[in-house]
Amino acid sequence: MRIELTGRTALVTGSTAGIGLATAKGLAAAGATVIVNGRTQEAVDRAIAAVREAAPGATVKGFAGDLSTAKATTALVAAHPHCDILINNLGIFGPKDFFDVSDEDWSRFFEANVLSGVRLSRAYLPGMQKQGWGRVVFVSSESALNIPTEMIHYGVTKTAQLAVARGLAKRMAGTGVTVNSVLPGPTLSEGVRTMFREEHEKSGRSFEDLAVDFIQASRPSSILRRPSSVEEVANMIVYVASPQASATTGAALRVDGGVVDSIA
Repeated sequence: MRIELTGRTALVTGSTAGIGLATAKGLAAAGATVIVNGRTQEAVDRAIAAVREAAPGATVKGFAGDLSTAKATTALVAAHPHCDILINNLGIFGPKDFFDVSDEDWSRFFEANVLSGVRLSRAYLPGMQKQGWGRVVFVSSESALNIPTEMIHYGVTKTAQLAVARGLAKRMAGTGVTVNSVLPGPTLSEGVRTMFREEHEKSGRSFEDLAVDFIQASRPSSILRRPSSVEEVANMIVYVASPQASATTGAALRVDGGVVDSIA
């Protein structure tokens, strides 16, 4: 299967590292013009260079801004008014006991993980509908189905993403525009490495080994028994964004290594 996205413009939010950056590279390699996003210009410039290195000759643009805010979203849409493929990847996470999570924490997680995708979908879906083709992908998590007790607030926002994506898929019925969610499981991204950094420095053990220990202790239902790579998750996202995935919409597609103990 050869995925061809030449002539399409893809926006990947939160794409200066991790799954977002891997997705930007994959879309660029398939021929799409890619808009990368991060909170600082320095991070965006590094990401642009990384995508160009991975996909020589690709057209790569950037937007620096915190898309958890309405102000930055408005500025992004003004700078880049057209988008064929929207990857709502921006998200934050972090373990915190339910009783220590403040109203401000709840609001911050909801703005970043849910409302960022809501605002951008509201901005770009009408154009996709008008042209009769478009792809929207929400990067959710297996935590949407397996709510983690150590970060309930995070799990709630990921479940909300599934609801938004399913509802939007139904709203776009028959238009040629698909809306789906992709649910990664434990993934060895920069964010996860940061979570393990203190233990890595203290013990000298590799991030990979620490991630395996975490999966055995906290995600024992994993069939893969190791963390996914960011590229493995990005492969699914790029496929869902492709013409080949034209009959897939309203779906929650798991790249979770079998963590969710379900046959459906």
